[in-house]
Amino acid sequence: MKKQLCLIPLLVILTLAACKNSSPKQVTQKPPNILFIFTDDHALQAISAYGSNINQTPNIDRLASEGMLFKHCMVTNSICGPSRAVIQTGKFSHLNGFKTNEDKFDNTQQTFPKLMQENGYQTAIFGKWHLKTEPKGYDAWKVLPGQGNYYNPDFKTPEGNEKIEGYVTDIVTDLSIEWLEKQRDQDKPFLLMSQHKAPHRRWLPNDKYLTKYDDKEIPEPATLFDDYNTRASGAAKQEMEIDRHMDLIFDNKVLELIDSTNLDQYPEYKKNSYARLNNTQKEKWHAAYDPKNQEFLESDLKGEALVKWKYQRYIKDYLRCVASVDENIGRLMDYLEKSGLAENTIVIYSSDQGFYLGEHGWFDKRWMYEESLHMPLIVKWPGIVQPGTINSDLVSNLDFAETLLDMAQIKIPEDMQGESLRPILEGNTPENWRKSVYYHYYEYPAVHMVPKHYGIRNDRYKLIYFYETDEWEFYDLETDPQEINNTYELLSNQELIGEMKEELKKLRQQYQDNTGKAV
Repeated sequence: MKKQLCLIPLLVILTLAACKNSSPKQVTQKPPNILFIFTDDHALQAISAYGSNINQTPNIDRLASEGMLFKHCMVTNSICGPSRAVIQTGKFSHLNGFKTNEDKFDNTQQTFPKLMQENGYQTAIFGKWHLKTEPKGYDAWKVLPGQGNYYNPDFKTPEGNEKIEGYVTDIVTDLSIEWLEKQRDQDKPFLLMSQHKAPHRRWLPNDKYLTKYDDKEIPEPATLFDDYNTRASGAAKQEMEIDRHMDLIFDNKVLELIDSTNLDQYPEYKKNSYARLNNTQKEKWHAAYDPKNQEFLESDLKGEALVKWKYQRYIKDYLRCVASVDENIGRLMDYLEKSGLAENTIVIYSSDQGFYLGEHGWFDKRWMYEESLHMPLIVKWPGIVQPGTINSDLVSNLDFAETLLDMAQIKIPEDMQGESLRPILEGNTPENWRKSVYYHYYEYPAVHMVPKHYGIRNDRYKLIYFYETDEWEFYDLETDPQEINNTYELLSNQELIGEMKEELKKLRQQYQDNTGKAV
């Protein structure tokens, strides 16, 4: 793709709106099965197929070597529930009604699983759902209530709640394989959504990985001590810094700091997370963490040294959770091979958004900056996708529903707002493919205190509007990939910024978004 600003002509916009269903160039004799593996908060920086320098993910890498890796898949609204609602509906948050995690998903609306179910697919979902209402369009489901728990979790089922002993990432895979092996109708094609809680906060690793990385110092990101000097005011006022906001007990698991005077401040300790571990699990937990915690308490760290320690504790626990995800992706892929399903099963790996692994001194997501805007997307489609392909087109979670329907040879509804990725997967990116993506984040005031904002990103530049404070940011991602220098006020950028503002207006009109202050 050329490194320049490309505005979408009105004719192209109208053409895209009118041509939702791409005609498959190849029609398989038998509809393909689809296995959609989905995680929560898995950053590209923690996937070796994406170039991670902090961990290895051999099974995700194996999937990438057998399929297509998308370098620039971007979320429309970087937060758990809203991203999932966009995927279910193929519509932006302002149209599907789920703009923040405080909203409740309207499960009577059109979703791609309902359409697949109506067209002969057997559908199932296991794991994290996070949309508050019950899943609809699924023949079988067991989902975590809310965020769910890592150890010995409860599941909501059509028959009521059920507690399952074990580690949640293993359990979701167990449920997925059990359904594939024993419960599905083998005369029908299937859609299986295998959706993990990991590696979401509070990053409780499987007990077999509790000491993984103990002998390693994880490299710190270059912006761990970012000062937010050129950014809009919200960057300094957020509440997601490893320094000021990552809790030594809740996040870093220094449980020795809990006493009778502060116990009520930590309901996670009393009711969930650590409190859910059985005695055997607690023995392993204490054997792993107690010596490390004692060494930390004796060191009495302050200032930057304390931030560095908190980063190491955080990132190692996060990567330990990722290790379980990768292991279980391998289990699913191995089952497909052994069962003979692999040849006609599409395997997709993605996560609901990106995440900050210390970049800008942060954890969490929400911002339109690169680390949280990007989400992993890897697709293996035997006989269609050229193995080991890397794609650089601008794609989005807005495209997932349309793509899954197109894969299943089901007509894409006209009111869905994304585009099928099938032509790209076949190696033929349409000439009129989008040149920029649109983003809109709404959840403020709320946890982490990230201000509302919207904006666009093309293949080189990014423009962000924090509309409640009327502040703008502009980045040249080629010269400033870490988004350190906001150059919105630079005189030489004004013509380019003006063009991007016009493009932003067009995209807001195209996607029917009149929420927030107008450009």
